[in-house]
Amino acid sequence: MPESDLVAKMLRAVLQSSKNGIPLPRLQGEYKSLTGDWIPFKQLGHSTLEEYLKTVPGVVRIEINKMGEITCHAVASAETVRIAQLVACQRSSKRKMGRQVNCQMRLKNTAPFTLVVADQRAARQADKKLVVARPARAGDQRPEKRLTLPPRFQKELQVHLSRSSSVDSNDNLNEPVSETHRIPSGPSNSNINEVQNRVKEVLNKYSNGIWLSKMPQFYREIYEEELNTALLQRFEYWPHICTVEKVCTGGHTDVLLYPAKKMQHLVTSGIDHEGTSQNLTSSKADPFLKPVMETKSASLNSDFKQKVAEILFKYSNGLWANALPKVYEDTYKVKFPEDALNNLDLLSDICTVNQISDSPKKAILYAKPQKYIDENLNATDRVHIPEDLKITVEQECSQLMEKTKEQGPENIMVPPLIIPAEASPSVLVVELNNTNEVVIRYVGKDYSAAQELMEDEMKEYYSQNPTVLLMQSVSIGQLVAVHAEEDAWLRAQIISVEDNRIKVCYVDYGFSEIIENNKVYKLGRCFYSLPFQAAKCRLAGLEVFCDDPVLVKVVESQTCGKIFAVEILEKSDIPLVVLYDTSGEDDININVTCLKALCDKSLELHLQADALYTNVRVTNVCSDGTLYCQVPSKGLAKLCEILQKLEDYFHYKVCKEKGDAEQAPECFVSLPFCGKICVFHCKGKWARVEITSVHSSRALDVQFMDTGTVASVKVSELRDIPSQFLREIITLPPQAMKCCLADLPRNIGMWTPDAVLWLRDTVLNCPDCSIKVAKLDDSKGIAHIYLFTPKNFPDPDRSINRQITNEDLWKHQKDVFLSVAPSGAGPIKGKSDTILAPELLGLGLKKSLMGSIKLAPDPSSVVPTVDMPLLLPLPKPGEHMDVYVSVACHPGHFVVQPWQEIHNLEVLMEEMILYYSMAEERSIAVKKNNLYAAKVENKWHRVLIKGILTNGLVSVYELDYGKHELVSIRKIQPLMDMFRKLPFQAITAQLAGVKCKQWSEEASIVFRNHVEKKPLVALIQAVNESTRSWDRKIVTYLVDTALPDTDIWIHDFMSQYFVELSKVN
Repeated sequence: MPESDLVAKMLRAVLQSSKNGIPLPRLQGEYKSLTGDWIPFKQLGHSTLEEYLKTVPGVVRIEINKMGEITCHAVASAETVRIAQLVACQRSSKRKMGRQVNCQMRLKNTAPFTLVVADQRAARQADKKLVVARPARAGDQRPEKRLTLPPRFQKELQVHLSRSSSVDSNDNLNEPVSETHRIPSGPSNSNINEVQNRVKEVLNKYSNGIWLSKMPQFYREIYEEELNTALLQRFEYWPHICTVEKVCTGGHTDVLLYPAKKMQHLVTSGIDHEGTSQNLTSSKADPFLKPVMETKSASLNSDFKQKVAEILFKYSNGLWANALPKVYEDTYKVKFPEDALNNLDLLSDICTVNQISDSPKKAILYAKPQKYIDENLNATDRVHIPEDLKITVEQECSQLMEKTKEQGPENIMVPPLIIPAEASPSVLVVELNNTNEVVIRYVGKDYSAAQELMEDEMKEYYSQNPTVLLMQSVSIGQLVAVHAEEDAWLRAQIISVEDNRIKVCYVDYGFSEIIENNKVYKLGRCFYSLPFQAAKCRLAGLEVFCDDPVLVKVVESQTCGKIFAVEILEKSDIPLVVLYDTSGEDDININVTCLKALCDKSLELHLQADALYTNVRVTNVCSDGTLYCQVPSKGLAKLCEILQKLEDYFHYKVCKEKGDAEQAPECFVSLPFCGKICVFHCKGKWARVEITSVHSSRALDVQFMDTGTVASVKVSELRDIPSQFLREIITLPPQAMKCCLADLPRNIGMWTPDAVLWLRDTVLNCPDCSIKVAKLDDSKGIAHIYLFTPKNFPDPDRSINRQITNEDLWKHQKDVFLSVAPSGAGPIKGKSDTILAPELLGLGLKKSLMGSIKLAPDPSSVVPTVDMPLLLPLPKPGEHMDVYVSVACHPGHFVVQPWQEIHNLEVLMEEMILYYSMAEERSIAVKKNNLYAAKVENKWHRVLIKGILTNGLVSVYELDYGKHELVSIRKIQPLMDMFRKLPFQAITAQLAGVKCKQWSEEASIVFRNHVEKKPLVALIQAVNESTRSWDRKIVTYLVDTALPDTDIWIHDFMSQYFVELSKVN
């Protein structure tokens, strides 16, 4: 075969192994790693690799994506079309993209009441009275809908109904606990003993061992119930259940599971039944067997083929034949037969051989399905083990098993506690000595509920024969069982021993107690499997003041004995967290609340009723008429002094050492979170800000602590407070006083845009105002004032309060709202309801906020010149596409987004947040069926106006997510040209393969729980095109490829649901 044809054939083979193609810069490396040679494009007469690729269009297809990256794809030939089809059907990798911590906390009603009750029972502890931070509230007792469903669908529907059947899950507090379990579910995975027994049964059924990653699949097939994957990490701590062997192949570590006495069984079966002796060559066999069998095992036909088959199963894209010997030797530590590759046809019963050239080593091997391999290997020869070696191994194994039986339970390792994977788990705060070591317990099925079950089992276990298990002697550090008050049995660790009294630490609760020695019992082996439930955490933002007695006392009074939602910022041995009290209408950041205890009370601003204050500056006017004012005070003078020292520090210290204060790496904010206090540079001035919302890894919202302004900024523009100034800056109270105008007419109602703009123009640019305090509302932290400009003070009839009521500013204009005009003049808007103070404009805040965002030079750019972005390219019928399901109403209507474009969409939304947070407001008219930008839940979306309501609300359709929302007309902005380039990402879809025109609520719930907010693979059946993106529609199959070796076709799942439902009915 000519060299050019050989290179082309091998190039096609390399490209076919990659479903999504190979980027051009990586092509040479992929070719070299698989073939051992570089692509010899220069020997073939071409100056560059790209030039050569263009000459073989029948082998490679070159594509250029929107980012300008060149990707090479294989062009299938008649010989390789089957392989191309197999590769196209393989599962795509859908790793979750790294995102910033979601600081929008979950609602307080996420858990059914039955879980809360169980959590309270599980949180019992001696000598401690718990106060749950989610108080009971009376509510309407609405009957729950009773359903009769197949068992496999009952569990998820029960969870949904328990969350949605009432406005508040705590409304069910007056109902009996048994009434909340209207739909029984299968055995819970929190029952560790039951799971262990089932794992034993699975391993006994597959006695030759199974991979740990396949255990959930076997478990589901046998028991028709999902195995909690968090338990997989505990298997190595269950020696009485299974034997665990770690296998390292090519840098990848996997785990094999065998029955607990697998070693002994292997030897016995080798003596009694030679039929299973081939398994002795595995690395799990006794070391005495290896020297005799290492050379022989490779030459045995059946065993060698079985090992090759196992290797090929791990390489689903195929393995080059010349790479097989090294992989084989790395895996099994056995020499690869020298002549095994000379005749690849001998391996045809276990794999498919794709011959690339005349050389036998230039071939790709693909694994055949396991059932064919088993059939082909049934009649193979068996390994012969010398009789004397069998006896020796049996004796050694027997001695080893006896030692294991004699081993005391105190030598058994307790598995480590695994941090919950959910976004905001619930925790019970037990106690603390400082804020860097807060003792907590996780609340949930696999934590507090599992512990409650274990303690019930301990009570039953020790009640049967307590005197035998009583400890005669103890040692420090020993794990024991303690008979506590109220006939409870708890796990504990001995701290110290003095005469007949023992100090123990309850490892599941975190507190210590001195008890009599007659209450200490031997801890049974079966109670070592559950990790210690008491854990420690660090409270974010309080690390520097962790030992401050005032702070510790406040944190203790606010948190101990209560349950909170926790945001885990950093997973480590002692995780860094933020606690949230979700018992009220609003989530309360406990870290921020406790930090306020350090504020210097002498520097707080205390206004007096009926008092006059001059030289007042209005720093912010919100869209509801609320004002923030700075009043001359001791605290304000202290603030100016501290900020000046901070400026001097950066200028004289950091600038000399690093060259630029703003670019010093140690000053950047590495871990932003809600409530964190840092500083923001405003061209020669520094300001204190508090992070209020984190949108992404690049953009977040901050509130200026001393002006009340809220703005969206880049993370890279924030700086950490230097340690020597931290206490001074943190303990200084905010210097902006929240105020409102007193005695405004009640018929004014909602503030109009005209009234807000008039107030801003009047007072924000005024250098010296005066106020008279009418009354103080301490509960809301707001002062009702009369506001005067210098020339009108102190005439009450000429106050701002009177002037604004006399102005014709309160006529609500239909379909008119505040919008953007990116001009250089005028005040800069912070958030949708705030505007930056004039003094900040003079310091260059606009330039700092705008950063890399490019604005048009004149207000005329408000009118977009680009009407519609290009339509999103859709696959053709029969093609695959990786998607993310953003909305799922029912199988007849759901919305998907292309998985490959999600990153580009997030970047676009970050740019929209930064742009619209500081654009100038201007009144324009809203038109139906036009494109705009709308602020929905603190994020800006590209929307289509569907309708304009008379109550000031607008119905919008999110063009990138497929959701319908109602938003205030004030939160609508023109969609600028720069945000019209990316195609709209929402694709309306219908599930193929199901025949139903009307979907019940129950079927919709089942479908939604299986697809919504998940990455899936779509196999397109039909495409209904349109010139408008929101009118396009696809009919598609959906495939869930999350499981390692099983694909779930959603239409098959729904069809099975209807079959089972019809049987029940």
